[in-house]
Amino acid sequence: MILPGETFVVAGRTAFLFTPATKPATPPGREPASAAPRRPQPWVLYGPTLPGLPDSHEKWMHERFLEAGIAVAGIDVGEAYGSPEGVRLFSELHRELVEKRGFAAKAVVLGRSRGGLLVAAWGGANPDKVAALAGIYPVFDFRSYPGLSNAAGAYGLTPAQLDARRGELNPIEAADRLARAKVPAFLIHGDVDRVVPLRENSGEFAARYKAAGAEALVRLVVPEGQGHNFWPGFFRCQELVDFVIAQAAKTTTP
Repeated sequence: MILPGETFVVAGRTAFLFTPATKPATPPGREPASAAPRRPQPWVLYGPTLPGLPDSHEKWMHERFLEAGIAVAGIDVGEAYGSPEGVRLFSELHRELVEKRGFAAKAVVLGRSRGGLLVAAWGGANPDKVAALAGIYPVFDFRSYPGLSNAAGAYGLTPAQLDARRGELNPIEAADRLARAKVPAFLIHGDVDRVVPLRENSGEFAARYKAAGAEALVRLVVPEGQGHNFWPGFFRCQELVDFVIAQAAKTTTP
């Protein structure tokens, strides 16, 4: 792992946890009778968790979260592309951390690249559990990446079947539900991204917020001349870090 933490197994899948140096929250019901209840642990639910991800390019960002007392966790769901199975496994990790470890009931979801499909799909299915959504050149529409042919297997469907059900299953549809639930969002996405096109993904997400009357809740930063790369501005974006920290802090406010 890129930072000290813990790996463990949830629902048969490997999960990771970066834990702040501050003392972790006491799970509900386990506080000493003489002690005041400890506030829940604020946290970020991250995707994608795959071999090598999160990687060293993100280290600075995650260090800032930990310094602010915010934990970061993720679970390896494989190439799930926002499928119901991936959503289910995300829920298993959420249940583990909230019910067994005293984490806040709401998490800030953070998706990098194809991780956007998962955090959007899970957030759309569980808007009451999402404090905010952040993305670094995130994918939201599986037609743009990885494409219907590549995504279909994760959904247990043929490409034609997935296309026919895209209004139900495509993670970009979650933008409407998150906007109605007034979930704040922050996205950073380059204007020449040819792997994950801006217009079909972050651009469409922001447009749907605007259409839902929630334009004030979404912030889209578009660095000029940047594509799907390791430009430090994506991973050392102070505005993104400040957004995540502020939104996570709200989850522990009585």
